[in-house]
Amino acid sequence: MTYEGVLTKMQTEFGNPIQYYLVFEDSFLNVNQLLNKNIEISFLGYQCLNCGKKKKIFRQGFCYDCFYSSPAVGDWIMKPELSTAHLGIQDRDLVYEQKVQLQPHIVYLALSSEVKVGVTRKTQVPTRWMDQGATQAISIVEVPNRYLAGITEVALKKMYADKTNWQKMLKNEVQAADLIKEKASLKYIIPKEVQEFFYSEKEDLYLMHFPVLEYPKKINSLNLEKTPNFIGRLKGIKGQYLIFEDGTVFNVRSSEGLIVKIDL
Repeated sequence: MTYEGVLTKMQTEFGNPIQYYLVFEDSFLNVNQLLNKNIEISFLGYQCLNCGKKKKIFRQGFCYDCFYSSPAVGDWIMKPELSTAHLGIQDRDLVYEQKVQLQPHIVYLALSSEVKVGVTRKTQVPTRWMDQGATQAISIVEVPNRYLAGITEVALKKMYADKTNWQKMLKNEVQAADLIKEKASLKYIIPKEVQEFFYSEKEDLYLMHFPVLEYPKKINSLNLEKTPNFIGRLKGIKGQYLIFEDGTVFNVRSSEGLIVKIDL
């Protein structure tokens, strides 16, 4: 059976285990059903997720021109503290930025390799945590805009990492931690202007169970632009990675915008 289309990040469904789907224009594929089966992935070309043109992908599924013009990839995406929509100040497109920035955001602790702090829109809970391969996650505050979430994250980055060690995450080398206890210690460490939003009555600890039959001991990252054809036996899915029997891992999200053919 053959599937063909533009790669976008895998869609997830919270469950035990998490269900993963590759969604193409005319079809979709439940990736969990491919565990322990051979898959062939072939690179066919590019298609920008923003303009739809067959142009080489620069970053995040966007061609060079779109990456430097689209409001969907402004600096405030990666650095929420740079958000200015709450002040009525435009970065690239104020209407878009108000729509995204002026909605409830969560600052959270997640355990993917070690304890990390992060920001996500409330609508992305628990998707964000599944995408980063976190085994546990807990919300610290729910604030009304992205800027307040950003300054909270900046304060907590003095104590916690803000990036996942992806190799440790894929090897399942996860430090032990009590996220409920960690969260309780933060109430008066977060900025004063967000202390009223602290989730004091909520201790919803999310536990994520990933469909992995075998974790790799050594990791080799697959880059389809350098290796345009790959065949391997799928042994697991974690975060946005496919894990193969020989230790090869494929980051679907970082390959967004590539046109691929998948043969089963």
